[in-house]
Amino acid sequence: MGDRRIIHLVDDEEAIRRAAGFALKAVGLGVDTYASGVEFLARARPTTQGCVILDVRMPAMDGLEVQTAMAERGIQMPVIVLTGHGDVSVAVQAMKAGAVDFLEKPFEKAALLHAVERAFARIDDADVRAIEASDAQVRIASLTPREREVLEGLAQGHPNKTIAYDLGCSSRTVEVHRASLMTKLDVRNLSEALRIAFAAGMGRKPK
Repeated sequence: MGDRRIIHLVDDEEAIRRAAGFALKAVGLGVDTYASGVEFLARARPTTQGCVILDVRMPAMDGLEVQTAMAERGIQMPVIVLTGHGDVSVAVQAMKAGAVDFLEKPFEKAALLHAVERAFARIDDADVRAIEASDAQVRIASLTPREREVLEGLAQGHPNKTIAYDLGCSSRTVEVHRASLMTKLDVRNLSEALRIAFAAGMGRKPK
């Protein structure tokens, strides 16, 4: 990743801009920072190149609104969204709107760089999405029908209690299925599980 590709880092927290910016520059990436979505949109154009790292919770204009504005203006750069802990439902909305990935704060440097690699891979290789979908289908095939139902609920942004109610079981049972499916999918956290679910086309059923 040392070819000076540009990252557009949009976050109202200076500490996040500084820390993430340092990590990205350390591997040779160019970084432009913006303190708000409004500032980013004022400078971005359809011809602007790079990848956008976008905070969801910002004053004046939140990340979902920025995503919508980007689509309306023909700004097609891949987007990675940053969410606070517990903002899974918002992350689901962002990914349904086209975000490549999401990271929960606080995030590790390795997770940040891996997400950026995936984002640029989408630009470089038109076949990447098809490969990801195929891999996701293979992984999900290892799940039991009930584990798939739990994953579908997670992909729709539902908390465990809602999934339990919909499936007619206890929250504890959902937790057990959730732990099992994450083991079978070989993922470390919910964001990785959701990435696989979205790649396989899950999360599209009406709530």
